[in-house]
Amino acid sequence: MAAAETPVVERPAVLVWRRFSHRRVALVSLAVLVGIALATVGAELLAPYPQGRTHATDVLADPGRDYLLGTDTLGRDTLSQMLYAGRVTLAVGVSVALLATFGGTLIGMVAGYVGGAVDAALMRLTDTLLALPGLMVVMLGARMLGDGIFDVVLVLSLLGWMAVARIIRGKVLSLREQEFVAAARAMGAGPGRVMFRHLLPNLVGEMAVAVSLATAGAILAESVLSFLGFGVSAAHTPTWGNMLGGNEGFMTVAPWLVISPGIAIVVTVLAVNFVGDGLRDAFDVRSDGHERQPRRASPRGASAGTPR
Repeated sequence: MAAAETPVVERPAVLVWRRFSHRRVALVSLAVLVGIALATVGAELLAPYPQGRTHATDVLADPGRDYLLGTDTLGRDTLSQMLYAGRVTLAVGVSVALLATFGGTLIGMVAGYVGGAVDAALMRLTDTLLALPGLMVVMLGARMLGDGIFDVVLVLSLLGWMAVARIIRGKVLSLREQEFVAAARAMGAGPGRVMFRHLLPNLVGEMAVAVSLATAGAILAESVLSFLGFGVSAAHTPTWGNMLGGNEGFMTVAPWLVISPGIAIVVTVLAVNFVGDGLRDAFDVRSDGHERQPRRASPRGASAGTPR
């Protein structure tokens, strides 16, 4: 009689990666994002010219051998500017996403687990902020704080946590009635220990998806603010947004000044969104029915071609 087959239990991280790797669009998007990030981080090595170097005799030069993407109104190489600007744009997007997700997760956990008046107060605050005209509030906050990188990150983070809070709260409401939470309470665990030791690990999926999608939203928000003149000042450092905002008047004369950063923003945001969709499916075991079935180990000594 053949030995009974025993299920092989895979670690959650392995299962998530296996599901994610089956999404080709998400996998390609991740490779594109990694490539963009490495190109911007290594701007000093890849950029044809140092940041801010001007060429007075080559103002608004057409794309060619010396300047692959042409030059701007000050004679700066557009490709070099884009590499350095992309570093700032990505840093702003990731920073805002992490801060907003952290704040939203904390507020959502407290509201969902404590409940009662605390839940009602936090959710009414969340609903009120969601009801405000987002762009106008962000523009007002950016104008009040300033046009530095830290100021833009702070404004976008303070106004970007609400959607995350509602998602986390809904998940915590379903988790707090589970048996492992009741067992933790019975063993004397306090609210803080239950939330951070037992509930937080079960929110990793929602947090990962929130970070990815919030990154795309933050990149778009920073670009819109910079385009309108309320974001990171071009006098401080270039970003893809203020490259668009400072050159829109030259669309007919030097279209590469607008098309190049515009394409960079579109490609990056699309890639981030596709990665976020892939992560959402990867963390959702219901998204693929056969993933719920554990793999079974072959009986000891039996070959792969041996019939059962």
